Amino acid sequence: MAPPLLTGQKSNRRRGRQKEKAMPAQKSTTRKKPAREGKEGHKDAIALLKEDHERVRKLLGELEESADRAEDKRKKLLSTIEDELKIHTKIEEDVFYPAFFDAARTSDDKELYYEAIEEHHVVDLVMPEVKGTDPSTNEFAAKAKVLKDLVEHHAEEEESEMFPRARKLMNRERLMELGDELARAKESARAGIMEKLTGMIRS
Repeated sequence: MAPPLLTGQKSNRRRGRQKEKAMPAQKSTTRKKPAREGKEGHKDAIALLKEDHERVRKLLGELEESADRAEDKRKKLLSTIEDELKIHTKIEEDVFYPAFFDAARTSDDKELYYEAIEEHHVVDLVMPEVKGTDPSTNEFAAKAKVLKDLVEHHAEEEESEMFPRARKLMNRERLMELGDELARAKESARAGIMEKLTGMIRS
């Protein structure tokens, strides 16, 4: 279910894309292939980002299935999800999205970029709402479901539209380079979160 504020522009883009037969990006077999790895086992950018998606999908599924009385479990799951989303959002916006934008050839390519940024923003708005709700309530479950739907919609759109397009716009070597950059950025972002948590505990 697409966020309401984005539905109109997406339908316009999709109608326009149907007319661009020269460079189709709708269908791709990449989702059926194993993760793209280099000689040393390094993953390319898309394989790495898809792994992130699967990790967060699993966590969101566990949160949705958790019982109302499992308040501590819900809090821990939500905290882990928030950290994973922060890291994923940062490395995409700092590394992958700019590279995609630089490689863009059409207005549809650039529209994918801007939509992805806005969808991150929508998730950022919903997360505090979930965190600020009593985890033992039905209201929490409803808000957690909205969060899950938003994240899954965003991931699905990236995997079905942006990622296949990125494989057409960037060669294997470039995607491997970006994979290494994303891995380093992820390590740095995770270290930053751990440092922040350590500081909070000490204070």
